[in-house]
Amino acid sequence: MMDFSEKNKTIKKQNLYRKHRIIDDSIINFCSNDYLSLKNHPQVIEAFKKGLNQFGAGSGSSHLVSGHSKAHQKLQEALANYTNQENAILFSTGYMANIGVFSALKEELNWVLQDKLNHASLLDANQLIALKIQRYLHNNIVSLENKIKKQDGNGMVVTDNIFSMEGDKANINAIYNIVKNKDAIFMQDDAHGFGLFEPDIPNNSIYMATLGKSAGLMGAFVAGNYDFIEFLIQKSRPYIYTTAISPAVCIAALKSLELIIQGEQKIKLFENIYFFNELSKELEIPINHSKSAIQPLIVKSNEKALSITDKLLKSGFYVNAIRPPTVAKNSSRLRITLNANHTKAEIEKLLITLKNAL
Repeated sequence: MMDFSEKNKTIKKQNLYRKHRIIDDSIINFCSNDYLSLKNHPQVIEAFKKGLNQFGAGSGSSHLVSGHSKAHQKLQEALANYTNQENAILFSTGYMANIGVFSALKEELNWVLQDKLNHASLLDANQLIALKIQRYLHNNIVSLENKIKKQDGNGMVVTDNIFSMEGDKANINAIYNIVKNKDAIFMQDDAHGFGLFEPDIPNNSIYMATLGKSAGLMGAFVAGNYDFIEFLIQKSRPYIYTTAISPAVCIAALKSLELIIQGEQKIKLFENIYFFNELSKELEIPINHSKSAIQPLIVKSNEKALSITDKLLKSGFYVNAIRPPTVAKNSSRLRITLNANHTKAEIEKLLITLKNAL
């Protein structure tokens, strides 16, 4: 057997070793994707309990065997309605949803173009269907135009909407106009925008979003026109061969969606984003400011990113160091994420502590 001990030592020497951190409630978390603070929302928890009492803990099987309940169907219909799409289906994770779309389209595509900073699940999905990964420069419409002109046959252009490590937003309409002129498929991964921004979904395009971030739960969904979603049901291997998420999660997700639509948590989050951006500018902290909940501080060095994480943790704040291969070499960073329940005092103390750590 291979010597994995030596391989792990090499990873450690590069300051790229990953390990679990068990964080207790006394630590203020500034790296969770629970942007709207719905994970612990009393109404979501109560809905989850009701779902458990009605349906039990698990789904029991895949959707197409016996795991599709009234709760799954109701959530799918609610998500289709919220996104103003004809149809939607659930997946167990966003990673699986992206692989599911690509696996279904394997025999339909001759090429795929992806944004340089798309999520790993989209790149992995591309590789799994044995198509060469071709990427255009990040958020660069000219680069996309130049590359799409060189493609022949049926293809697809894929982009994140909110980029997970940068926090910036794709120009969905500009990208779609280029794709439409090529008569190609357009797909967006809105994992980090769903629930925060109104869905921007061009006609006859593919929309994927997760329930594990702003909705505070787990799972994901793909929405689109009726025939495409029906096609996914027939062809998407992760959908066909994976146990469905718990019906209780679906009941909780319906409550999360209701709270998202009400908008109170969203208002609180965007007030915190504004406060964070203004105060970090005042303190001259070199944050790559965004309008989303994701606020990266790029420090380049793996060692420096880990050092700052440890200093913040000792002061009661959890902001994890993000290093390659999650981000490009020499772009290690602190990925600060804000949520609706952070207080102004917590944000201020974090930023002052961060300035001192720098």
